[in-house]
Amino acid sequence: MMRMTRSANPRRHAASGFSLIELLIVVTIILILAAIAIPKYLSVKEVANEAAAVSAMNAIQNAEMAYSGAYGGYSATLADLGGPLGAVPTATAAELLNSDLGQTTPTKSGYVFTYATQGSTPFELFTINADPEIVGVTGVRHFFSNQSAVVHYRVGGQAGVSDPVL
Repeated sequence: MMRMTRSANPRRHAASGFSLIELLIVVTIILILAAIAIPKYLSVKEVANEAAAVSAMNAIQNAEMAYSGAYGGYSATLADLGGPLGAVPTATAAELLNSDLGQTTPTKSGYVFTYATQGSTPFELFTINADPEIVGVTGVRHFFSNQSAVVHYRVGGQAGVSDPVL
Protein backbone atom coordinates (compact mmCIF):
# COMPACT_ATOMS: atom_id res chain seq x y z
CA MET A 1 0.00 0.00 0.00
CA MET A 2 1.19 3.42 -0.93
CA ARG A 3 1.47 5.94 1.73
CA MET A 4 0.23 9.50 1.17
CA THR A 5 2.35 12.21 2.58
CA ARG A 6 1.60 15.79 3.08
CA SER A 7 3.91 18.40 1.78
CA ALA A 8 5.91 20.26 4.38
CA ASN A 9 5.23 23.56 2.57
CA PRO A 10 1.52 24.01 1.81
CA ARG A 11 2.17 26.99 -0.54
CA ARG A 12 4.57 25.03 -2.70
CA HIS A 13 1.86 23.98 -5.11
CA ALA A 14 -0.14 27.22 -4.91
CA ALA A 15 -0.46 29.37 -8.02
CA SER A 16 2.18 32.03 -8.31
CA GLY A 17 1.21 35.76 -8.57
CA PHE A 18 0.11 38.64 -6.42
CA SER A 19 -2.37 38.32 -3.64
CA LEU A 20 -5.56 40.37 -3.58
CA ILE A 21 -4.23 42.55 -0.76
CA GLU A 22 -1.06 43.36 -2.69
CA LEU A 23 -3.08 44.36 -5.75
CA LEU A 24 -5.40 46.54 -3.65
CA ILE A 25 -2.42 48.33 -2.11
CA VAL A 26 -0.93 49.07 -5.54
CA VAL A 27 -4.26 50.35 -6.89
CA THR A 28 -4.71 52.56 -3.82
CA ILE A 29 -1.25 54.09 -4.27
CA ILE A 30 -1.97 54.79 -7.96
CA LEU A 31 -5.29 56.47 -7.07
CA ILE A 32 -3.62 58.65 -4.44
CA LEU A 33 -0.97 59.77 -6.93
CA ALA A 34 -3.66 60.52 -9.54
CA ALA A 35 -5.65 62.53 -7.00
CA ILE A 36 -2.58 64.70 -6.46
CA ALA A 37 -1.49 65.01 -10.11
CA ILE A 38 -4.79 65.65 -11.94
CA PRO A 39 -5.70 68.95 -10.20
CA LYS A 40 -2.16 70.22 -10.81
CA TYR A 41 -2.47 69.34 -14.51
CA LEU A 42 -5.83 71.11 -14.81
CA SER A 43 -4.44 74.20 -13.07
CA VAL A 44 -1.48 74.33 -15.45
CA LYS A 45 -3.85 73.92 -18.43
CA GLU A 46 -6.00 76.86 -17.20
CA VAL A 47 -2.91 79.07 -16.90
CA ALA A 48 -1.79 78.07 -20.40
CA ASN A 49 -5.24 78.84 -21.83
CA GLU A 50 -5.25 82.25 -20.12
CA ALA A 51 -1.80 83.05 -21.49
CA ALA A 52 -2.95 82.03 -24.99
CA ALA A 53 -6.04 84.26 -24.64
CA VAL A 54 -3.94 87.29 -23.67
CA SER A 55 -1.55 86.56 -26.55
CA ALA A 56 -4.49 86.38 -28.97
CA MET A 57 -5.82 89.70 -27.63
CA ASN A 58 -2.42 91.27 -28.28
CA ALA A 59 -2.45 89.87 -31.83
CA ILE A 60 -5.91 91.38 -32.40
CA GLN A 61 -4.74 94.74 -31.04
CA ASN A 62 -1.68 94.72 -33.30
CA ALA A 63 -3.85 93.83 -36.29
CA GLU A 64 -6.24 96.68 -35.43
CA MET A 65 -3.37 99.17 -35.24
CA ALA A 66 -2.14 98.06 -38.68
CA TYR A 67 -5.70 98.16 -40.04
CA SER A 68 -6.24 101.67 -38.66
CA GLY A 69 -3.04 102.84 -40.32
CA ALA A 70 -4.06 101.36 -43.67
CA TYR A 71 -7.79 102.17 -43.73
CA GLY A 72 -8.21 105.20 -41.45
CA GLY A 73 -10.21 103.53 -38.66
CA TYR A 74 -10.77 100.22 -36.89
CA SER A 75 -12.38 97.21 -38.55
CA ALA A 76 -16.11 96.55 -38.30
CA THR A 77 -15.57 92.88 -37.36
CA LEU A 78 -12.73 90.51 -36.59
CA ALA A 79 -13.53 88.77 -39.86
CA ASP A 80 -12.43 91.97 -41.64
CA LEU A 81 -8.96 91.47 -40.15
CA GLY A 82 -8.73 87.98 -41.67
CA GLY A 83 -9.35 86.96 -45.21
CA PRO A 84 -8.08 84.52 -47.80
CA LEU A 85 -4.30 84.35 -47.96
CA GLY A 86 -2.74 85.46 -51.21
CA ALA A 87 -5.55 87.79 -52.21
CA VAL A 88 -5.17 91.55 -52.45
CA PRO A 89 -5.88 92.97 -48.95
CA THR A 90 -9.05 95.05 -48.68
CA ALA A 91 -10.99 96.71 -45.87
CA THR A 92 -13.16 93.59 -45.53
CA ALA A 93 -10.32 91.05 -45.93
CA ALA A 94 -7.16 92.74 -44.65
CA GLU A 95 -5.17 89.50 -44.09
CA LEU A 96 -3.82 90.77 -40.76
CA LEU A 97 -5.02 87.84 -38.61
CA ASN A 98 -4.78 84.13 -39.24
CA SER A 99 -7.94 82.11 -39.82
CA ASP A 100 -8.47 81.01 -36.20
CA LEU A 101 -8.89 84.62 -35.01
CA GLY A 102 -10.10 86.28 -38.20
CA GLN A 103 -13.70 85.13 -37.70
CA THR A 104 -16.87 86.82 -36.48
CA THR A 105 -16.75 85.15 -33.01
CA PRO A 106 -13.51 83.20 -32.73
CA THR A 107 -12.77 80.55 -30.12
CA LYS A 108 -9.18 79.72 -29.25
CA SER A 109 -7.59 77.74 -26.41
CA GLY A 110 -10.83 77.48 -24.47
CA TYR A 111 -11.70 81.20 -24.75
CA VAL A 112 -14.45 82.90 -26.75
CA PHE A 113 -13.56 86.33 -28.17
CA THR A 114 -16.19 89.03 -28.55
CA TYR A 115 -15.42 92.15 -30.59
CA ALA A 116 -17.47 95.35 -30.73
CA THR A 117 -17.02 98.78 -32.30
CA GLN A 118 -18.44 102.14 -31.31
CA GLY A 119 -19.22 105.14 -33.43
CA SER A 120 -19.75 105.29 -37.14
CA THR A 121 -17.56 104.29 -40.06
CA PRO A 122 -14.60 104.70 -39.86
CA PHE A 123 -14.78 103.26 -36.36
CA GLU A 124 -12.74 105.14 -33.76
CA LEU A 125 -13.27 102.80 -30.79
CA PHE A 126 -13.29 99.02 -30.32
CA THR A 127 -13.48 96.55 -27.45
CA ILE A 128 -12.39 92.94 -27.15
CA ASN A 129 -13.57 90.50 -24.48
CA ALA A 130 -12.12 87.04 -23.96
CA ASP A 131 -14.22 84.78 -21.76
CA PRO A 132 -13.63 81.13 -20.83
CA GLU A 133 -15.86 78.65 -22.64
CA ILE A 134 -16.29 76.70 -19.38
CA VAL A 135 -15.43 78.76 -16.31
CA GLY A 136 -13.20 76.79 -13.95
CA VAL A 137 -12.21 74.30 -16.65
CA THR A 138 -10.81 76.21 -19.63
CA GLY A 139 -10.00 79.31 -17.57
CA VAL A 140 -10.90 81.36 -14.53
CA ARG A 141 -10.15 84.94 -15.54
CA HIS A 142 -12.10 87.04 -18.03
CA PHE A 143 -10.16 89.59 -20.11
CA PHE A 144 -10.99 92.96 -21.68
CA SER A 145 -9.11 95.38 -23.88
CA ASN A 146 -9.81 98.28 -26.21
CA GLN A 147 -7.92 100.63 -28.53
CA SER A 148 -5.68 101.65 -25.60
CA ALA A 149 -4.03 98.18 -25.84
CA VAL A 150 -4.23 97.70 -22.05
CA VAL A 151 -5.52 94.29 -20.94
CA HIS A 152 -7.82 94.18 -17.90
CA TYR A 153 -9.01 91.06 -16.08
CA ARG A 154 -11.73 89.92 -13.69
CA VAL A 155 -12.45 86.67 -11.90
CA GLY A 156 -16.13 85.79 -11.74
CA GLY A 157 -17.64 87.84 -14.55
CA GLN A 158 -17.01 89.71 -17.77
CA ALA A 159 -14.09 92.15 -17.49
CA GLY A 160 -14.28 95.84 -18.29
CA VAL A 161 -12.17 98.99 -18.44
CA SER A 162 -12.50 99.60 -14.67
CA ASP A 163 -11.06 96.20 -13.72
CA PRO A 164 -7.41 95.65 -12.68
CA VAL A 165 -4.74 95.81 -15.35
CA LEU A 166 -2.91 92.62 -16.18
